[in-house]
Formats: sequence, C-alpha cells, structure tokens
Amino acid sequence: MSKKNIVPMAGGTSAMPKVLGTLIVLGLLVLVVKHPADAALWVQELAAWVGSVVDGIAAFFQQLAA
Repeated sequence: MSKKNIVPMAGGTSAMPKVLGTLIVLGLLVLVVKHPADAALWVQELAAWVGSVVDGIAAFFQQLAA
C-alpha cells in the first residue's frame, strides 16, 4: 500500500479586495465627474505634498553623506 501525498489546492482569493477596489475607483470617478475643479486641486495639493516629502528625504540623505 503506497501513501499518496495530497497537497491541498489553494482556494480562490477573497472577493473583498476586488469589491473594495471597485468601490474606491467608482467613488473617485464620481468625484471627478461631479467636482472636477476640486478634484484637480486635491491632486495638485497631493502632488505638492509628495514632492515635499521626497525633497525632505533627499535632504536627509544629503546631510548623512556630508
């Protein structure tokens, strides 16, 4: 009698991340369609914030190297 190693097959992934992702994308789309000027301003502010974070990190590493 031989023993068979049975490896359980991985089940499907949860549907929750897909549902949440879809809801977030739809929400952003509705926001852009209903309030395009506000959405553009928020994106500009977010880009400026990200730019200042990157500048801060670069300055930190420049100070370490000096």
